[in-house]
Amino acid sequence: MEVTAETPDVRSRGFALMTSADFIVRSAYQMGKSPLLPLYAAALGAGDILLGFIVSVSTLTGVVLKPLVGVLSDQWGRRVWLLAGTAFFAGMPFVYTLVNTPEQLFVVRIIHGLATAIYGPVTLAYIAELSGKRRAERLGWFSTARNAGYVVGPAAAGWMLLTMDPVAVFTVVGILSSAAFIPVLLLPETAPKTSRRRTPVLSQVRQAFLAGGRTPAVWLAGGLDAGFFVAVYAVKTFVPLLALSLGANVAMAGAFLAVQEAVHIALNPVGGRLSDRLGYLTMVVSGMVVLGTALLLLSVVGSGLALLAPAILMGAAQALVFPSTVALVSATVRGNNLGVGMGLVGSMKNAGKVAGPVLAGALIAWLDFTTTFQIMGVALLLGALGVRFTARRWSGPLSTHRPGSKAPTA
Repeated sequence: MEVTAETPDVRSRGFALMTSADFIVRSAYQMGKSPLLPLYAAALGAGDILLGFIVSVSTLTGVVLKPLVGVLSDQWGRRVWLLAGTAFFAGMPFVYTLVNTPEQLFVVRIIHGLATAIYGPVTLAYIAELSGKRRAERLGWFSTARNAGYVVGPAAAGWMLLTMDPVAVFTVVGILSSAAFIPVLLLPETAPKTSRRRTPVLSQVRQAFLAGGRTPAVWLAGGLDAGFFVAVYAVKTFVPLLALSLGANVAMAGAFLAVQEAVHIALNPVGGRLSDRLGYLTMVVSGMVVLGTALLLLSVVGSGLALLAPAILMGAAQALVFPSTVALVSATVRGNNLGVGMGLVGSMKNAGKVAGPVLAGALIAWLDFTTTFQIMGVALLLGALGVRFTARRWSGPLSTHRPGSKAPTA
């Protein structure tokens, strides 16, 4: 069944089902990631370096495969790929029971990463196709549900580890993930499949990549998200060490991350609504300024309790930026190339997640915490100015795009 503007009830039902499925699998996936995965890897004998690779390798899977999955979902339809992604979410946790060495765990994590590589671009494309003029707001609500899973999952895993061994927890993860098949099977298809074309699949993929790659909004949104994630993940990685250097305990670092995520979750729909009304790039630039300010403030805090102020600003900045960049892409890329657009942006996001801790670690080793966060903060503020002034020279609505305007497409 194709979702059209004349079927608002189907749009609402599809949005609710997709959001429910994503919340289920993301919550379960995070249960199996932190704190469970590091403990399991260490119990298998993984050293510090290998443990780091085990934890991060699933993100690298997404860097490589998200654009390809996006292309194929454009060609074959979204729901078939959502079923495939759900199968990986539900099936792979049971494989962990067969793992005996860190090397085997590394391979399993690569394959398990296919689940998020599929869900990332396909769910965003699906939600964008449902949303119409409320594009950024809907994406904000969807992101809120997804991020709630990042809070629920680790908390549930930590509680279960008090009485269960890691393998048993992975089994629970698989059982819970299987529940997502119910909403996914009920999903309406959002667009007609285009696999009826007689051109070879590789030719379709090449054409889709060219079309998506020629859309300025894709590279703009992906580049901005990547830069944003570099800063965010650098802070997430090194805030515990910064807290200890200020004489605070690890609990204060946990409070920083909890406050940041809570503000992000609470304000996502608000940021999306503001973006729909004021323009996508306006909100992106505002978010960059807020995050840059947070990093500069983080570099001068003098106590553990003072860390909460930049935490609030960081959460607000994320709520302003992420719904806006995704909405910008969905507004400027034609529907038959929307998946590849989301995939390219997702790959750049994942690259930022990987690069952030590495870049920050190198800078901190060379300089110190204060100078590193100052450099990142100033870079974000300068980047915001660059985007703001460059946008004035772009023709058409790309400069301040909002729903109802006619955007350039690929």
